[in-house]
Amino acid sequence: MAKVPRLAAGRARALGVPTRGTTNPNRLRRVDRWLVGTPSVQSVLDSPTPLVVDLGYGATPVTTVELAARLRTVRPDVHVLGVEIDPERVAAAKPFEDPPLLEFRRGGFELAGARPVLLRAFNVLRQYTEPEAWQSWSTMISRLAPGGLLVEGTCDEIGRRCTWVLLDADGPRTFTLASLPATIERPSDLAERLPKTLIHRNIPGEPVYDLLRALDARWATAAPFVPFGPRARWVETVRLLAADGWPVLDTRRRWRLGEITLPWSSVAPAGT
Repeated sequence: MAKVPRLAAGRARALGVPTRGTTNPNRLRRVDRWLVGTPSVQSVLDSPTPLVVDLGYGATPVTTVELAARLRTVRPDVHVLGVEIDPERVAAAKPFEDPPLLEFRRGGFELAGARPVLLRAFNVLRQYTEPEAWQSWSTMISRLAPGGLLVEGTCDEIGRRCTWVLLDADGPRTFTLASLPATIERPSDLAERLPKTLIHRNIPGEPVYDLLRALDARWATAAPFVPFGPRARWVETVRLLAADGWPVLDTRRRWRLGEITLPWSSVAPAGT
C-alpha cells in the first residue's frame, strides 16, 4: 500500500485557504458514481498501489468516507487520503480513520506531499478568482503521480446539481454536467454550479453559454416526453443534442443518470 509522505519542516505551510466547510452525506454521490463508471478513472486505479486524495472535504469527513467506500467497489485495496487545510477539521476526522485504507492529513493544494493517481477537489475554488482557479489547477496537476487525473468541480449543498472537469498533465480533458432532472426547470439551471474557470464565461460569445442555450432548446423540443418523467426528457434532450452534431462522449446509460459529458474543447473559454 502506498505510504503518504510527511512534509519536511520547511515545506509545512499548506497552500490555499479554508472553504466554508459545508458538507452533507451523499453530497458528492453523482461525481463518485461517475468516477467508478468511467474507464479512464478505472485505468489509473489499476496501478499497483493506488492512492486517491480528497482535497477540502469540509467540516466533517463524511464525503471522504463515502468516496473510499465507493472506490472499493472497483478497487478494494485503494488508499484514500482526506486533506484539509483547517487543523480542527483534521482532528475531528481522525476517529474515522481506517489505516492504511483511509487517512486524514492537514494540507492544501500541495496535497500534504502526496502523489495520488486520482485527486478529487470539489467546492474548493468557489472563493477564488478565475485566474487563481486556473493557477490552482496547474498546482494540483503538478502534484499528481505520472498519468494521474484530477476531477475538479462544484455542486449544490445536497448534490442535485453538479458540474466538473477531468484533467491530466496536459490540462482539461472533459466537462460534465449532472443533475437530478426532476429538480430543474431547464438545463441552464446548472449554470450557477459551473466550475470557477467557466462560471463567469456564461455570456454570449462563449462556448459554455452556447452549450447551455443548446441544451435548453433541446429540452423544450423534448417536452412531449414529460408524461414519461424528467429522466426520459433529459435522455431525449441529450440525444437531440448529439444528433445535431455536439460531440457527446457518453452513452444513454449515463444520460439516464442525469449526466452529459463532452470534450473540454466544447466549452473552453474563448481565447484560451
